Amino acid sequence: MSVSLAQIFLIFLSALTMSIVSTPLVRRLAIAVGIIDQPNARKVHTNPVPLLGGLAIYGGVVVTLLIWDDQFILRELAAILGGATIVVVCGMLDDKWGLSASLKLLGQIIACFVLIYAGIQVQLFASPWLNALITIAWVAGISNAINFLDNMDGLSAGLTAVASAFFLQLAVLNGQFLVAALSAATMGACIGFLRHNFVPTKIFMGDTGSLFLGFILAVLGIKLRFPSNSIIVTWMIPIVVLGVPIFDTSMVIVARLRRRVNPFNTPGKDHISHRFVALGSSRREAVLICYMLGVGCGITATMLSKADVQEAYALAALLIGIAAVGIWLFERYARYNPPK
Repeated sequence: MSVSLAQIFLIFLSALTMSIVSTPLVRRLAIAVGIIDQPNARKVHTNPVPLLGGLAIYGGVVVTLLIWDDQFILRELAAILGGATIVVVCGMLDDKWGLSASLKLLGQIIACFVLIYAGIQVQLFASPWLNALITIAWVAGISNAINFLDNMDGLSAGLTAVASAFFLQLAVLNGQFLVAALSAATMGACIGFLRHNFVPTKIFMGDTGSLFLGFILAVLGIKLRFPSNSIIVTWMIPIVVLGVPIFDTSMVIVARLRRRVNPFNTPGKDHISHRFVALGSSRREAVLICYMLGVGCGITATMLSKADVQEAYALAALLIGIAAVGIWLFERYARYNPPK
């Protein structure tokens, strides 16, 4: 299906408006039911802040897509929204009562099976089982990377908006309406939420939002196709678009393994945003720097979409080298407060 820029703009505008309008309502709901994030030594905020902001983002995306449901393949749309709803419910339960990492992972795996049943999966190899395993690893990995990254006001929502903008651009250039529409809706909902989430914040998205956004970004990466280039090149493009959360998660895992603590159940101020603060940036500046890095990753991914095999793998090797040096520099010069 060809991509109509007018339709895409209307989808973006619809999600933006619904997110802006619904976020204050969700904030009141979170206060009424007592879903509040309390400050502690491991967090940067000093006052209680309502959670559940992700519910407004979810609503903005889902309602917008349902309005345009006659433009999509029903099976794919149902699978995406069904899987997203599963991870949102898990996130809400975690925001209210706290779930173990294993239960949240189980919810993500179930959501992956919904996608796979509908034919939405990685298609790199001849073996469907191997493709299914990679799909589960990708969706769970990106979902948790965005969840990890949600540690400063506006960070996860802003970086998701940046990544969605580049997924939108790539989808339009390659004539993919579903990816373009989902990207536009996600970008609009995130920007609308930022109206209430950037410094000074009035509400947090919580796991409800971060797990949902990670799931959607993973789906966008799976669905994006490049008919004019080879799959041995294009499989790297979603990874590069999502380079900042992937780098952040990799650095946190390395740092915590070096300290001989569990990388996933040990919260701490050792993320990329915290490292920039340790180097002298304000929290707002740290978030804006991460946005700029996200833009850089998106531009690099756009270049990669036009590269031949030799150029692509040379660029990939360069990016891996930069990431490795970056982790070493952060570990050496950007001190952080280990959890107590």
